[in-house]
Amino acid sequence: MEEPTTVAVIGAGPAGLAVGACLRKAGVDFVILEKERQVGASWRRHYARLHLHTVKRYSALPFLPFPRSYPRYVPRELMIRYLENYAAHFDLRPRFAETVRSVRRDANTWLIEINSGALRAPFVVIASGYNAEPVSPSFAGLETFRGKVIHSADYVDAKPFASQSVLVIGMGNTGAEIGLDLAEGGARATISVRNGVHIVPRELLGIPIQIVGMLATSLLPAGLNDRVFPTILDIALGNPSRQGIRRPELGILQQCSSCAKVPVIDVGTVRKISEQAIKIAPDVSAITQDGAIFQDGSSSKYDAIIFATGYRPNYSRFLGTNEIKPSDDLSNQENASIYFVGFRISITGLLRDISKEALAVAERISSQLAAVRPLGQTPGSPHVVH
Repeated sequence: MEEPTTVAVIGAGPAGLAVGACLRKAGVDFVILEKERQVGASWRRHYARLHLHTVKRYSALPFLPFPRSYPRYVPRELMIRYLENYAAHFDLRPRFAETVRSVRRDANTWLIEINSGALRAPFVVIASGYNAEPVSPSFAGLETFRGKVIHSADYVDAKPFASQSVLVIGMGNTGAEIGLDLAEGGARATISVRNGVHIVPRELLGIPIQIVGMLATSLLPAGLNDRVFPTILDIALGNPSRQGIRRPELGILQQCSSCAKVPVIDVGTVRKISEQAIKIAPDVSAITQDGAIFQDGSSSKYDAIIFATGYRPNYSRFLGTNEIKPSDDLSNQENASIYFVGFRISITGLLRDISKEALAVAERISSQLAAVRPLGQTPGSPHVVH
């Protein structure tokens, strides 16, 4: 039996909840499907010390600001509480433990097959998250390593690694912060940096770097920003080459737009590196029984290895080989019936973009429904777009 709905929203993280709230405000019928048993599942898996790197004013989801009592940079546990309160506030009620098996076009609607049956909807919103699946690269000899190996997705805090020598592979925001956590928790941390990395302070002259980025991108061309910022950052943090870290050839904005890679927002890692409490190593060439060999030929022994090698979306699992991908421009989708929310990476903040996208998608769907709605039909009843 196929259940009809107007919009099938896949995912009950920040993006899915934001879309649900916007559709609720617009009076559009929807169902939120979530494979886990709670909202904000990815936030619950993150390491304990995690805080938002963006300010709460520009990180709240539509129609519900963060409480005034929350700090400027919201910690993980309060973010989870906010998402729970958000779902309750808008009476969203996601369907938990529902794995989406396939999403395919069928006539003029979408057929969404889930583990408990199937839904049919004229619109689908993919909000399953940019960081849905951990990525762990393979290295020669990894299977011989006698120490502990985990992905950052399984890292909680430094307690299990106290007094140990730990290699963190990857220096994105996660790797940099785990390295800092290890150093502060009594471990001897080394971060392996494969390519160059841009590092920015969380605040520049007391101004949150998110706001600096928002102002810079609105006032100056991207190319000029990329030429000017390295000098400013050298003054704020020091030249990273002194710590053995090189900058990428692409500027911050160019790297973000072409590679979907944001800069590392420093919350203390640079200081620990300068104090030699965290070591920097080049890319790993191979893993040995008791350590690692690096691309420059050097080697070292480690008790544990943590892969901070990122995540990837998982929507290809249920979309299959369909040529359906996220678009940065809703204006090119006048008659779209499938949307992606939460997959656009920018330096001004993922949550800020999620809010803008959720509002735009709900408005677009509502407008499309209004254009085809028979006279007298109520906004909350199911529709089929012909």
